[in-house]
Amino acid sequence: MRKFYFIFSFLFLMAVFFFAPFQSSAWCADPSNRPELDPNHKYLTYINHMDGYQINYPSRMMIDDSMPAIRTVFTSADTRIEIYYDDFTGSLSVPSVYSYINYSNRFTQNTEYHRVQEDRFLTLNGFNVHILSWNRDKLPRIPDDKNYYVSAEIIKNNQEVYTVFFKSTEPITNYMDILGSFQLRDKSVPSPDHIKFAPLEKNWNEETTRFYQEYFVDNQSLTWGVFEYTAPEEDHVLNEIQHAIDYRFPLLLKYQMLDNPFPLQALQKAYEDNRYVELTLQTFWLKLSDTRNEKVVYEILGGKYDLYFQNYAQQLKSFGHPVLFRLNNEMNGDWCKYSSYYTSKDPEIFTAMWRHVYNIFAAEGVDNVIWVWNPHDVSFPNYKLNHALTYYPGDQYVDLIGLTGYNTGNYYAGETWREFEQIYDPLYQSYSEYFSHPFIITEFGSNSVGGDKSAWVKNMFAHIYKYPQIKAAIWWNGIDWDQDMQPARIYRMDESPSVLKAFREGLNERPVLKAEINQPEKTDLLSTD
Repeated sequence: MRKFYFIFSFLFLMAVFFFAPFQSSAWCADPSNRPELDPNHKYLTYINHMDGYQINYPSRMMIDDSMPAIRTVFTSADTRIEIYYDDFTGSLSVPSVYSYINYSNRFTQNTEYHRVQEDRFLTLNGFNVHILSWNRDKLPRIPDDKNYYVSAEIIKNNQEVYTVFFKSTEPITNYMDILGSFQLRDKSVPSPDHIKFAPLEKNWNEETTRFYQEYFVDNQSLTWGVFEYTAPEEDHVLNEIQHAIDYRFPLLLKYQMLDNPFPLQALQKAYEDNRYVELTLQTFWLKLSDTRNEKVVYEILGGKYDLYFQNYAQQLKSFGHPVLFRLNNEMNGDWCKYSSYYTSKDPEIFTAMWRHVYNIFAAEGVDNVIWVWNPHDVSFPNYKLNHALTYYPGDQYVDLIGLTGYNTGNYYAGETWREFEQIYDPLYQSYSEYFSHPFIITEFGSNSVGGDKSAWVKNMFAHIYKYPQIKAAIWWNGIDWDQDMQPARIYRMDESPSVLKAFREGLNERPVLKAEINQPEKTDLLSTD
């Protein structure tokens, strides 16, 4: 979902500038970060050598620095403290500390759900510090919901900032004591140790187990899929493309919003055609305003949508065959109304929503769903509190890791042409360090505005097979339109004969699954006439 909201968000962020989840654990990646007890035994001193700071924290809390490059977390039964360090030098999406403070806290404009108690700058130990405290109603579907917040941005300079993010089940009274203990320390070589996530065994039905094993475990090559807007309900355009490239796609991508009924007929049609569907459910309403959609995640966790998801799960179970279920993809982008940008800038709201839906499916006995967790390749805005990994709901709840990165071309100011390996080399390296799951490129494509799309496709085929964890890839065969309904990002593979030829040669050089194609009477798309 590369909506043109991205560019508006970028421009809005520039205006702001110029106007001025994991289970808690005692993981400690760097032994030198071990805490020191203060004389009164009320607080311990934590020293972070990688990010260059020390701070006191309540001695009853446990440390989790399992993702040291992203954050350190302190937890107890009723309170959680997260600390992030950001350096925005060279950042386009976050050009300064003050733009970060202004932009990241705009969720407070939703006064129905967020009640601000304090919003001010102060000087503390020589640092300029921004303090924001707020609360929201408790959400019944989150056990021991921590609905009281304090966020403190400790400004080192115009480009560097430390964020101390508090949340608790009760009003937070000791945050000034903790913030007052903050000091800078010399930075040292970071510890390479971090957690690595792995999928857990699932009680799928026999067919789904076999499908997962064949496509995502034993598969030593790559399975291809496509998003074509009319498929799987209609297959005329899909068959034209398949005929032109002499390849049959076994995977199809379908989107669904809350306005739409469960697509049972579409799933059945695909299955009858020997295809499987990556079903993407995005929890917003097309018929509602952006402001209204910003509240939906809170409403899900308030129980308002329980019946919807129970019925949804029942229909999935009645279908019975394997489904790749992708819930609320690209959650680390502010163009998605289910991003934490709209919900107290708290990614744990997203992970709680994910787990709640997962648990409803489990309670309904769904045993044919493979859960796909799928951030965008670039977090926007690109600060640590919005890092993709902060949205990870846990190994129990995720079966496949989804990758999404597009060559958006240069139609919009601020966007540049990116070759396939420029996108996926760093993305794969980063994700493979943290995840041992199978990967799927859930959607991707190349614009034709800004470069040679045919050459891009050829280069893509030359590189895509070098990533052993990537087991499937789905091309997004569509167009992103600008606000005047002009084509801005043209991702269609049937855009020109030369692009089709590049796909035909690439897919048939290393075919994975091929079958007879129903060939409609049509003009040959490869013809230049």
